[in-house]
Amino acid sequence: MGRAGCCYRGAERLASPPRVPSLRPLLVLLLALCYGAHRGSHCQVATPQCRIQKCTTDFVSLTSHLTPALDGFDVEFCKALRSYSACTQRTAKSCRGNLVFHSAVLGISDLMTQRNCSRDGPTSSTHPEMQSEPCNYHSRTQHALTHPHTHTHTPPGYLFCGLFGDPHLRTFKDSFQTCKVEGAWPLIDNDYLSVQVTNVPVVTGSSATATNKITVIFKPFEECTDQRVYQAVTDDLPAAFVDGTVSSGAPDHNLNGNNGDSTGKVQALWISEHSPGRHVELHAGYIGVTIIVRQLGRYLTLAVRIPEEMAHAYDATQDLQLCLNGCPTSERIDRGGHLPLPLPHPALGLQLQQPHGQGQSSHTHSHTAPYSAPQGFSMEGARARCREQLEVQDIYFHSCVFDLLTTGDANFTAAAFSALKDMESLHPHSERWTIYPPSSAHTSQPITCLLLLTLCALG
Repeated sequence: MGRAGCCYRGAERLASPPRVPSLRPLLVLLLALCYGAHRGSHCQVATPQCRIQKCTTDFVSLTSHLTPALDGFDVEFCKALRSYSACTQRTAKSCRGNLVFHSAVLGISDLMTQRNCSRDGPTSSTHPEMQSEPCNYHSRTQHALTHPHTHTHTPPGYLFCGLFGDPHLRTFKDSFQTCKVEGAWPLIDNDYLSVQVTNVPVVTGSSATATNKITVIFKPFEECTDQRVYQAVTDDLPAAFVDGTVSSGAPDHNLNGNNGDSTGKVQALWISEHSPGRHVELHAGYIGVTIIVRQLGRYLTLAVRIPEEMAHAYDATQDLQLCLNGCPTSERIDRGGHLPLPLPHPALGLQLQQPHGQGQSSHTHSHTAPYSAPQGFSMEGARARCREQLEVQDIYFHSCVFDLLTTGDANFTAAAFSALKDMESLHPHSERWTIYPPSSAHTSQPITCLLLLTLCALG
């Protein structure tokens, strides 16, 4: 029997770097057994009575569109696994003694354990009549992809934007910039969402600033939500919107629990608190947006994932968006990474500014770690401190060193590390995660870039 009858259709798609990493063990096992059966001139998969090929093909179809970056990934993946398991049970009698069948059963069990899926729960329909949930962006886009009367054939793309430190901006196009941008500036401003940050000077005599206020406005959207405003300032990182609510909109889509199953209907917009006063996440399922807000030391960091079509829904009056177009040239500190000849290391000796709105009292909120006193890091001292948390000397490492040289505030090390981890959790393209400064790729003296970057900030 030929190989086409053995290696089921769809397997070749999973043989390439998989979109769902945990499929690899099962795939490798199935393909290996299939190949072995072919060499032995006895391809068990194609046995008419044993329908393991059909079960596997259906599973591939149910999971081919899933990526871990999508909201509800665990729920849908567990439902697909339970459907796969149920299919193997129905064909178990006719597949007795079939190695591929028994390997698939073991593989399903392993995957369910890895994804914390329960044995009992909802399953996916192999021939679903998809009903779009109007307040679930993922549901709407999947319905558009599969509905015969639509012309959408491309899965939705997502964009990432992050802001941290003095401040360092990573735009939707993965351009990494260090900017002054003192005062209030819009990061995102489109028909669905507005995100604005307020930056204040970090040290006396320096143009470097850091974020002490973040305002997020979720605009009204059909029947899903009315307007909601979230605001965080230094020492006040609430787990609620400004009106005191923690969610908005009628319950519409499922929120996955610890076992990967549905725990019931949730609102289209909600807030989750991961560490009181330190780490809050905003989830707008109706537009596919996730926002992470943190406080580290005196200042705030921000990370955003948004569908590309939502990010580009704006008009000419909304073109000032730092995430979209980067900082204005006059506000850039890094000068595009091209800096003048090296100069002597500056004597910092600068005093940290008191954050706006903070008095002279030593009292701080119990959830906020004590502020670090400025330490006046040397170049080697700053690099050593940053290496404690940032092993790869990419742009996050260099930003960390720059921040320590500029401020002497060790909290910026944690800010750079958290910004890196938030980027890895939200950025949809892992091949774009790592960015190196231009100087590190073209010169043997990357430290020069940092020295000059610091001088630009101090000037």
